[in-house]
Amino acid sequence: MKVWITKYALTRGILQADGEADGSMFEVTDSRHPGALKIYYHGDEWHIKRAAAVKRAEEMRRKKIASLRRQITRLEALIFEEEP
Repeated sequence: MKVWITKYALTRGILQADGEADGSMFEVTDSRHPGALKIYYHGDEWHIKRAAAVKRAEEMRRKKIASLRRQITRLEALIFEEEP
């Protein structure tokens, strides 16, 4: 089964993978490395349709931008003074 992985969308982009789905979990075995451990993705970390993956990645991007704006606001509000 082919799916799109969004777990690392903000750092590595949306990844395409083949594996087995079991309910809300998706299992991938790295075929390049025989005997390698399986990788599991849960919940909204994987999507059957690319459009759903793009929608989730956009949501992740918006949330990260909002978080960074809050962080910048807190940093700008910091005041450092010398001791008398």
